Amino acid sequence: MRKKIMAFMAFVALIGNGCSLDDDSPNFHFTVLEIVDAELPESFDFNETYEISVNYIKPNNCTNYEGFDVVKDSLTVRSVVAIGSVRLDVENCFEEITEQTASFNFKVIYKDPYTFKFYTGENSAGDAEFFEVVVPVNE
Repeated sequence: MRKKIMAFMAFVALIGNGCSLDDDSPNFHFTVLEIVDAELPESFDFNETYEISVNYIKPNNCTNYEGFDVVKDSLTVRSVVAIGSVRLDVENCFEEITEQTASFNFKVIYKDPYTFKFYTGENSAGDAEFFEVVVPVNE
């Protein structure tokens, strides 16, 4: 999963070179944000769409939430990563840890239970860590 996150970040860095028209250096870079909690239903109904709310940590005043990367690991396993952008052109960046909420829509297209793996950061060895939520599907 770490390789997927890094590949996504490299891809985004290649296409998102900032907004400055005067120089070629980007004025931001993308980063992953720590997810602390998620709100999912106890069960899904087949072929329905659900809004999934996610609480994540914004570490400072120079980081903005950009969206989610939801990766299909297998038929009904999804890894969810919150993506942020960090402004490089702000001189007075300061630590301002805040918990914020965002959501994404998810359509249930399989009848097997879904497993969601939410990215919570890296452990001391530098390996990605996740918390998992399994949601059964009603037929």
